[in-house]
Amino acid sequence: YKLSVSPEMDIMEYCRKEWRGNTPAARRMRKGYEAVAQKFASIRRIRGDNYCAFRATLFQALSQATQLPRWLQSEDFTMLPENLLSKYDWIKQWQLRQKPGKRMGEISDEIKEYLILLRKKWKTISEIERPLEKQEACDKLFKNEEEEYSLYEALKFLMLNTAIELYNADKSGRRVPVFSWLLFARDTSSNPCQLMQNHLNHIGHSGGLEQVEMFLLAYALQYTIQVYRLYKYSTDEFITLYPNDPEEEWPVVTLITEDDRHYNIPVRMCQETRL
Repeated sequence: YKLSVSPEMDIMEYCRKEWRGNTPAARRMRKGYEAVAQKFASIRRIRGDNYCAFRATLFQALSQATQLPRWLQSEDFTMLPENLLSKYDWIKQWQLRQKPGKRMGEISDEIKEYLILLRKKWKTISEIERPLEKQEACDKLFKNEEEEYSLYEALKFLMLNTAIELYNADKSGRRVPVFSWLLFARDTSSNPCQLMQNHLNHIGHSGGLEQVEMFLLAYALQYTIQVYRLYKYSTDEFITLYPNDPEEEWPVVTLITEDDRHYNIPVRMCQETRL
């Protein structure tokens, strides 16, 4: 059994272990890790399946949560599956993890359960005041495979809801973020139905999150996702923000990637950068 989130390890020690050679790529990675080590002392490896972007983002969000986000507090939050289904019949083609072929009537109740679980876990963890206890609660949650994957289903559904909102806003002439145009400019996702069929239904099964979907995840959670993209060291894209014009009040989570496919998390901010 693989751990979902490995114990922390010194960042530079990890880097030396992973990037020993003297190729240009290895040198660039080492420089990238050195830059991250100016801000963070340790790294935690994230389990490398197709959910790693979800896992890294959600783990970071929960481990620093001090309150329930406003969108999780709303009365009709858990009614989302029902409300969307009443308007969009095609959502019946939603594919639940390991339960392909289930009819959406049944799926609606399951997704509702996942959304309730997300709210419950977020609330419980955000109310823990001691940092060590909070960390232990997160570690425990990410060792429970059944609950962990249920939370990813909830996140995927929130992304679909956000995509529908953005698509409708654009169609009715309202301003939408640039990434929304890019999302629906793809041949494979020219509308939310295609996005679901060709992308969201496959996340975790045959693929992870693409760049433009990282923006969608950030919007769905109302979090800024800051990513150290190590292979882009010494370019403008070394530190990339999703979205790149974040709302000021959105909390920030930080991830590390070597290739835009797999994500790990930096932990323990160095004291001097905190001040």
